[in-house]
Amino acid sequence: MAANTRQGLGIFAALSSAIFLGMNPVLGRWAILAGFSPLLVVAIRTGLAALIMLAYLVIFKRQYLYIFPVGLFGCFLAGALNGFGSLLYYQALGSLPASLGQLLYSLYPLFVALFTFLDKQPVSRLTFIRVGIAAVAVFLLTSVDGASAPPLPAVLMMLGAAVLYALHIPINQRVLYEIPAPTVTLYTLLSMSIITIPFYLLFDRTPPTPDASWTPVMLLTLVTFASRFTLFLGIKNIGGLQAALLGLSELFITFVLGHFILQETLTTFQIIGAVILGISMLLVALEKQDPTRRRPKGGWLAWLHPPEVKPWSLQD
Repeated sequence: MAANTRQGLGIFAALSSAIFLGMNPVLGRWAILAGFSPLLVVAIRTGLAALIMLAYLVIFKRQYLYIFPVGLFGCFLAGALNGFGSLLYYQALGSLPASLGQLLYSLYPLFVALFTFLDKQPVSRLTFIRVGIAAVAVFLLTSVDGASAPPLPAVLMMLGAAVLYALHIPINQRVLYEIPAPTVTLYTLLSMSIITIPFYLLFDRTPPTPDASWTPVMLLTLVTFASRFTLFLGIKNIGGLQAALLGLSELFITFVLGHFILQETLTTFQIIGAVILGISMLLVALEKQDPTRRRPKGGWLAWLHPPEVKPWSLQD
């Protein structure tokens, strides 16, 4: 696949993932307000999304069910981290407005940059500049601007979710050097389900209220399925850090939907931060992509590769 085509596909996939991910906090908050407990929301949406992906591959793409053992372990490790992060995320949404929750969660590219650097992945000077611009934007976006301060436990849970989400990206990126995106999506979702469903059954078991609406939960399931696949397709073609930086555009989706569905509004500081964040995203056009992008040697995730397995084609 030509470098420009691959970069274009990666950017399109990452932006598509951002659109879907931007719907998550609004639909999740809507489901909680509609009568579902936070742990039930995350258990249902993850479990059903995994079943949809499994059914699709079994019926149409059985060849994508194969994965080498170390890659499977990598997917399950990433999925477990993301599963615990999802539990923190939706617990925090029980106490935070969707827009504010997503603003705090948007710190994850900063952690992705740190984990990518520790894994000896190439990080360009422009990427560091974009991360710095994004950090300024997030600072402004999270400024209360005279409003009441959010509850500290919910803030800490959302930041913990951001760290775990950031940590799963470089792990999946290592696996994606060898395995196509649909396979990684399936086994990561299955691993998330193994974490979230038992957690709900053990520590919650709260049923939906009698008048609970299933509409936001079903929409959230479809969004989860679509966002995971497009996220991993973006990571495969442009790398985890660039996909994460483009993923910051999910904030705009959250703001728009939060305003019209949940009647949430932005402060002056947050509007300024959103503009600065847009500048950071536009700078992705200046990033130079390496068309070879071979698996790096060394790093803390160097064990995530098969010893004697031919890599999948970049067109997979």
